[in-house]
Amino acid sequence: MTIAGAFGRLYRGETTVDYYSKRRPAFIVSGMFMLVTVLVLIIGGLNLGIDFRGGVAWEVPATATLDADAVRGVLEANGIDTANAKLQTLQGANGERIRVQVGDQTDAIRAAVQTALAEQAGIEGQEVNVAAVSSSWGRSITIKAIRALLVFFVLVSLYIAWRFEWKMALAAIAAMAHDVLVSVGIYALFRFEVTPATVVAFLTILGYSLYDTVVVFDKVRENIDRFATSRMSMGNIVNVSSNQVLARSLNTTLSSALPVVSLLVVGAVILGATSLRAFAIALLVGMLTGTYSSIFIATPLFGVFKNREQKYSGVASQIAQGAEMAALYEHTTTRAAQKAAADSQAAGESSVAKNTSSGALTHPPRPRKRRRR
Repeated sequence: MTIAGAFGRLYRGETTVDYYSKRRPAFIVSGMFMLVTVLVLIIGGLNLGIDFRGGVAWEVPATATLDADAVRGVLEANGIDTANAKLQTLQGANGERIRVQVGDQTDAIRAAVQTALAEQAGIEGQEVNVAAVSSSWGRSITIKAIRALLVFFVLVSLYIAWRFEWKMALAAIAAMAHDVLVSVGIYALFRFEVTPATVVAFLTILGYSLYDTVVVFDKVRENIDRFATSRMSMGNIVNVSSNQVLARSLNTTLSSALPVVSLLVVGAVILGATSLRAFAIALLVGMLTGTYSSIFIATPLFGVFKNREQKYSGVASQIAQGAEMAALYEHTTTRAAQKAAADSQAAGESSVAKNTSSGALTHPPRPRKRRRR
């Protein structure tokens, strides 16, 4: 098969990938990622920003007389332990800036460090930015973020259980939890800083993951109705549905990821905006994991739940491959065409009956005969 032919089949939803049979390797890989996340969180935890753990941050332009070592010397001269100090060199349109974060300090020490940094850099004192956040404010933000996450899970579960069924709700919640854990694990593993912007990105990840999962579930429900009169295994229904919406999922991911990559490259790399980097990385990771989980986690997991029902348990082992799966796709399109024709015919008959009952003629009137003189 040529590359053009393969892309054509992908675009038309005619691929024959057996996603359901690959569920065990996918579950194992995802389980390993989540285990690594838990271990990293236990050992090192998250790299929380100043907004969560509280403290003081100074930001000063980098000059020939002020570098990272000079900043550490200023901190030590004012009695601040540099072991837990966090120094960053930021790139911006106005040149390099050095940002240093430490624990909470008194007002006198904040002012003394600000003055010392300005003298060391050879600038005015007001050119050194100082930001102070209390630890109680950070704890409040953390509690609100966790509360918002739990409320989101509850509302989503209720909606999917009402709109589809409760087994789909369980599978969707599992996929969203997977996406959040993997994203958090990447942040913990690579020591990316967690800021309020990161929390907003995590909540955005949940919405994206939910959207992609609901798209696949809607196609699954549609195919369940089409195969309602036949003894079709849930594995086959899951495979056909996943292949039919694969192109849509990839297109959605690509169109959403390109602006995020632009934000990451232009905002974080070129302009040096670290807050944009934290937001963009979380979004990008969440989009990729959301697409993966909707196909390899949520939908196969729903198939596992569904195969326990009496209707599907007897045919659970029947999984079509290759040409057999392609025949199932043709069956779904044929059934869809037949249903559309039946609906159209029923609509036509209803219109004729309505016109007849209202006294309207359903055929052209006969011409009147002329009388003979």
